[in-house]
Amino acid sequence: MTLSIETMLPTLEELPDTFLISLSEYGAISLSGEEQSKYLQGQITCDVNDSTENSLIHGAHCDAKGKVFSTFRLINRLSEHLLMQPKTSLNASLAELKKFGVFAKVTISETSSLSFYAIVGEHAAEVIQKTFEQVPCSLTPVIQSNSTTLVYISGQKNRYLIIDKTEQIEPIINVFNLPVYTQAIWEMLEITEGFPIISESAIKEYVPQMLNLQAISGISFTKGCYLGQETVARMQYLGKNKRALFSLSGKAENKVIAGDILEKQLGENWRKAGNVIASYHADNGTIYLQAVLANDIETDQLLRLKNIEQSTFELVALPYSLI
Repeated sequence: MTLSIETMLPTLEELPDTFLISLSEYGAISLSGEEQSKYLQGQITCDVNDSTENSLIHGAHCDAKGKVFSTFRLINRLSEHLLMQPKTSLNASLAELKKFGVFAKVTISETSSLSFYAIVGEHAAEVIQKTFEQVPCSLTPVIQSNSTTLVYISGQKNRYLIIDKTEQIEPIINVFNLPVYTQAIWEMLEITEGFPIISESAIKEYVPQMLNLQAISGISFTKGCYLGQETVARMQYLGKNKRALFSLSGKAENKVIAGDILEKQLGENWRKAGNVIASYHADNGTIYLQAVLANDIETDQLLRLKNIEQSTFELVALPYSLI
């Protein structure tokens, strides 16, 4: 049975109380082998030694200068480490991990055989419970049920990832009998939750603190050395970081894309405020943006797209504090 995908692009408030998202452009980098943990520990910002079969950890993969290739959610599935992320950042991160992986007993690949879906909303846990014996939660965010991996992602709208091989997952999704939306809805939720989306234009442009990784427990400052660690530590302890990730909403006559420049008004002039890294355009004209701006920007600051007067955006409060 072929799933029918909703093509509507609602606002956050217009979403149904419970629904599915087909994450067709979402994937994961898999690491397996005798030295998979040891190798990964020296490559990413989070502490791999804290990872268990039931844990969910945020992190980033940087180059030697501390610039981010990708941000991800780390889980363990069937003895493998999975770095789950959009495919927009996956290839660059995968190539870099493979480059250094030749010196370790580790196998690194994209999980091309897996499919990813999300079930979201008020009654999501109840729906899952009708099919699975255990539902993941904040205390046990990752559950393995036979071949299916379930992942709980907390937020203003509870989200549950469902991961399995394509031939196994489709019958499960059909049983749920819920509306299915495109990945654009997932990106809108990531924007409003303040989880960084790394588009191709943002790869190697920002250090982790500019993407709020320290605010979502995505950086360990006690784990020891990893690629880019010196820059990340300097930003933290010397107060050198002057930028942060923000969520915005507004209107514009133009299509807004990653890499577009946002401006703020200073007197009668407009000056660059930062760059868009992700966007979502609702059918009613509302636009949600994720952007990197100066971290001391005023909360009531109005912004516009560069040189486009018919555009207005304002900051939307994030569900966490910038620390």
